[in-house]
Amino acid sequence: MFTQTLDDTLVKTLVADAVMAPSMHNAQPWHFSYARGSRTFTLSADLERAMPHADPTTRALHLGCGAALLNLRVAASHAGHRTSTTLLPDPHAPACLAAVRLDDPHEHMDESLPGLHPALRNRHTSRSPFTERQIPENIRATLAETAAREGAQLSFLTTPHRETVLDLIMHAEGYNRMDDGRDAEQRRWTHDTAAEPAVDDGIPDYAFGPRKRTGSAPLRDFAGRGTVPDRAYADFEERPQLAALSTVGDTPADWLRAGQALERVLLLATLQGLASSFATQPVEWPDLRWILRDPQSGTGYVHMILRLGYGPMGPRTPRRSVDQVLTIKP
Repeated sequence: MFTQTLDDTLVKTLVADAVMAPSMHNAQPWHFSYARGSRTFTLSADLERAMPHADPTTRALHLGCGAALLNLRVAASHAGHRTSTTLLPDPHAPACLAAVRLDDPHEHMDESLPGLHPALRNRHTSRSPFTERQIPENIRATLAETAAREGAQLSFLTTPHRETVLDLIMHAEGYNRMDDGRDAEQRRWTHDTAAEPAVDDGIPDYAFGPRKRTGSAPLRDFAGRGTVPDRAYADFEERPQLAALSTVGDTPADWLRAGQALERVLLLATLQGLASSFATQPVEWPDLRWILRDPQSGTGYVHMILRLGYGPMGPRTPRRSVDQVLTIKP
């Protein structure tokens, strides 16, 4: 494999790939620093972009940063560089989430990572209708194996548990809309592109997707209590294909592993021609999150409900510039 020279230009390219990751409300709650001498990236949480109402424990923030961490590993591997990752390297600095050293002579290259690179800039959340076409069992199994590589479990929901989860999502969406703090927080991260200047974070109205006329597909309506002029209605799938992503533990390190597993699944799903969106509403309410657990095994902590299927990939949402999220040190 050709190895690109690890100069500042490549460092910036790697971070530009990393920030293509999804995050709650596209808040992009991360900051990277790179030390030239040790060839080490440090990923830190940008707590000014935390959401105290919807995410008081910062679990979702960790998921988004974990997804960006996976992207960094993919980009570095694609450039021919091995990575050695340490989660939460400083117990006295909880906002310091990970350290990634490049070209550790004792580290082996993960041969499965470079092949995910083409999906980094093609993966977009889709809030449009999917078809009723079923995802083949072999692809489902491959996605589950991909999550397991990062220490997480991906389980496709079957009835009647799927119906229970759909009900929980519907109730949680209603709870969110009735909660003044959460509603205001969501409005902070959504944008009317016709009335506001261009922004580099949050969810623009063109990414809200159509309003649901029929169907059972779970979708967060980013319009909230408001309305979007001329927003279309659409018929969504009646039998949405949902998968739960979980880990055995529920610590910040587990959240980071779940975020890496999530992004790894999303990238592979994109390469397989699958579109995706998230249903995080019940995960944001502790009493509802408990019921999301697998009724057969009864173990694990659910971090995300994924909606997967065949349909449009969704529009690209804005990203902050590399200069805003990267510091390079000697």
